[in-house]
Amino acid sequence: MKLRLQPEQMAGLALVVALHAAAFWALWQQGLLPTVEQAQTLFVSFTQPPPPVQKTEPPKPLPQPVKPRPVEKPQPQQLVAQAPVQAPTEYVAPPPPPQPVVTEAPPAAKPAVVAAAVPVPVKPLVMESELSVACPNREPPVYPAVSRRRGETGTVILKVELDERGHVADARVQTSSGQARLDEAALSAVRNWRCTPPQRNGQAVRAIALQPFNFVLQGN
Repeated sequence: MKLRLQPEQMAGLALVVALHAAAFWALWQQGLLPTVEQAQTLFVSFTQPPPPVQKTEPPKPLPQPVKPRPVEKPQPQQLVAQAPVQAPTEYVAPPPPPQPVVTEAPPAAKPAVVAAAVPVPVKPLVMESELSVACPNREPPVYPAVSRRRGETGTVILKVELDERGHVADARVQTSSGQARLDEAALSAVRNWRCTPPQRNGQAVRAIALQPFNFVLQGN
């Protein structure tokens, strides 16, 4: 059965379509109606992404149990020393005689070196008496002529040291007379004296003695 539209119905349907077309055109001009690309974008943005695919690792093989090796028990071994069989007629050399042990004699002790005793110098013996007592060969000093003319007098005391032979080893003025010429005359005289040195334990030793000289002019 076919439906036939009347001319009035056709005109009304055409008017409704024209109104809808005009409304869509107005919305599209105002930007209120999205384009095809925007509609696709909106459609895509609302689409949920697929869930991430999780990678599954293959299961690791379980370690195989190690079978223990059977332990072999050591078998006892017997050590047998076998000596070569010698015929009765074979000659067996005797072992060599032991070597004599040589013992070295200890080195002879070196003789101890004894240091020679250094003689300690002995101080001269101080004589209590005047030197002239021990000097048999002595000459008095000569009075200087100049001292006589000038009337120089005085007493000089000399300190004299004798050696082991009785010779004068040293002479010096201990107390001056105040006149140099008189002191020198006394020294010159005593240096030529020969004396007998004193002894200590039976041996002659050096000695020290004092000897005074008094220079006096006759008539004074």
